[in-house]
Amino acid sequence: MIEFRDVTKVYGSNDTHALENVNIKIEDGEFVFIVGSSGAGKSTFLKLIMHEEKPTSGEVIVNGYASTKMKKRQVPYYRRTMGIVFQDFRIIPKMSVYDNVAFAMRVIGTKEKEIRKRVPYILQLVGLSQKARSMPNELSGGEQQRVSLARALVNNPDLIIADEPTGNVDPEMSHEIVELLTKINNSGTTVVMVTHEHDLVRTFQRRVIVIQKGKVVSDTPDPTFAKFKTKETKKENDMFYFEQNVKNENLTEVFEDLEESDALNTDGIASLAEEETEGTVDLNELAQGGEQ
Repeated sequence: MIEFRDVTKVYGSNDTHALENVNIKIEDGEFVFIVGSSGAGKSTFLKLIMHEEKPTSGEVIVNGYASTKMKKRQVPYYRRTMGIVFQDFRIIPKMSVYDNVAFAMRVIGTKEKEIRKRVPYILQLVGLSQKARSMPNELSGGEQQRVSLARALVNNPDLIIADEPTGNVDPEMSHEIVELLTKINNSGTTVVMVTHEHDLVRTFQRRVIVIQKGKVVSDTPDPTFAKFKTKETKKENDMFYFEQNVKNENLTEVFEDLEESDALNTDGIASLAEEETEGTVDLNELAQGGEQ
């Protein structure tokens, strides 16, 4: 389980609020998309889960570990409860596919007998059985991302964190990656995937949490009602809606598109630009002026 309790994260002396009063609870076995634009707070959200950062206030609880009580010596054991899939793959270039995945088991002291049994199974799961002895430079971007996913899975974690896992692959492979994560989730593993790809999220009917400017703006069980974008305020001016700082020449272009006849000639359009600064435009007077 992941729980954020009134979490605020402030960076530096300039008082930058990366997250503000965030309250989120993700149950075991859920698949959740975390969506937001660049700078919205997604990276900070993940860093708090991984305990790379500590909240300025509030508390983060993940898999039974509380951020306010966790000691430094506990952090490595805490991180073993999760697998992390990075956007830039982070695979070791001088190791084969097999050894990249096996490395995650070796660093925690797993016996070679268990490694020889577990790694082939995971490579088969992600569709890389035939690439076990290949080197990273012999793989496509999608295959490299699958290696990253296999490494995250190999120690059988309770939680998978996928940080923009489709950011460096083509659209077809993006769907395959998310389908694979869905398959893993169906086996009971909790999956939290950060992404900015709204179309991809809409394809998969899963819970969506949208973060904007450090705040949770929506949390919905599927993408239908997710607030991916905030509404922009428009200024009403008679018949049309304009941005506040529209220039006169832009108004001219708008009316040229609307009038199919020759009622507005060059003189009429010029007068439109002058009248716009004074008040409401009278289209009838412009049309009469164009006929003279």
